[in-house]
Amino acid sequence: MIRFTNGRLLSLLALIAAMTLLIAACDDAATDDSVADDAAADDTEEVADEATDDEEHAGGAWHGEREIVFADYGWDGPLFHNRVAQFILEEGYGYETTTVPGETIPLFQGQIDGDIDISTEIWLDQMPPYGPAVEDGTIVDLGQNFDGGTQGWYVPTYVIEGDEERGIEPMAPDLSHVDDLPEYWELFQDPEDDSKGRIYDGVAGWELERVNEVKIPAYGLDEYYNRFLPGSGPALHTSLITAYERGEPWLGFQWVPNWVTGLYDLTMLEEPEYTEECWDRIQEAVEEGTTVEEACGWPVSDVHMAANAEFAEEAPDVIEFFRNYETTLEQNDLALAYMAENEVGHQEAAIWFLREYPDTWTEWVPDDVAARVQDALDNL
Repeated sequence: MIRFTNGRLLSLLALIAAMTLLIAACDDAATDDSVADDAAADDTEEVADEATDDEEHAGGAWHGEREIVFADYGWDGPLFHNRVAQFILEEGYGYETTTVPGETIPLFQGQIDGDIDISTEIWLDQMPPYGPAVEDGTIVDLGQNFDGGTQGWYVPTYVIEGDEERGIEPMAPDLSHVDDLPEYWELFQDPEDDSKGRIYDGVAGWELERVNEVKIPAYGLDEYYNRFLPGSGPALHTSLITAYERGEPWLGFQWVPNWVTGLYDLTMLEEPEYTEECWDRIQEAVEEGTTVEEACGWPVSDVHMAANAEFAEEAPDVIEFFRNYETTLEQNDLALAYMAENEVGHQEAAIWFLREYPDTWTEWVPDDVAARVQDALDNL
């Protein structure tokens, strides 16, 4: 048994106390180092998060946690413009985008309801809900995409003039106006009804189809022709292409810009001159399901873009981009013709456009966004 004197006991207790203080100090230092390390790690993680966020939204002010939704209407124009805009928003601004395919009126109603953010090609005379939606503030008009859009009844030019190179004789040399069509109904004979001709109309439910339902009887053509409604825009184009490749007569509805009208030699038939008064009567008859005694040609269309109003408030930089976005009728024709001639899709046509017209699209965006888009194009 070890015995301690009072002096040795006091010395031992003093040593134990000193060691206890030393151990406590070391623990405190370790704790401080750990806290400092944790703080540094947090700071590093925060900086990394901010850097990632900046990278994801390079050039963009909208930090939405979802994709920007485009309306993929059922014809080539908006499909092409959507791909142009999507490429710029994804590569230049760092946003994610998606599309919803469908027909005009249902998709536009979806935009009113907030399910769709952007429409890139709205023909104002084809979209009756558009004006009221802009007026009540649910839709924001983003301005004109292009002007000079036309539409009407077309025939292949060889029907009127022939085509010596293809050995096609003129079939209807005096055909120039819708008033001439009764004389030539047998030329455009309906294969399902040999007592009348066939006019290829728009797709059922398209606004133009509803208008033509009023105009055709007003011209007296319902006595000589049956309206044939294709199941889709591509089906309408296919009917024309099939006839054209065979050198056969064809009569139907088309519009400009359009890859078919850009690729093939077509002639639009004249109609009575458009007047606002006449057009108002036609629109009223369409809405009320009535008839008119006289009709007239279509107005030359301004083609606009639009955004859902709530999205417009959330994404001011995207809206600024679209307010700057504007193309020409010629650019649209050439882009759609490029798509057809090279048998490529809308995405490829968009890339062609961006490479072909840098002086156009670089005016729509800030310099840093333009640089990132150009880098993406160069790396394709």
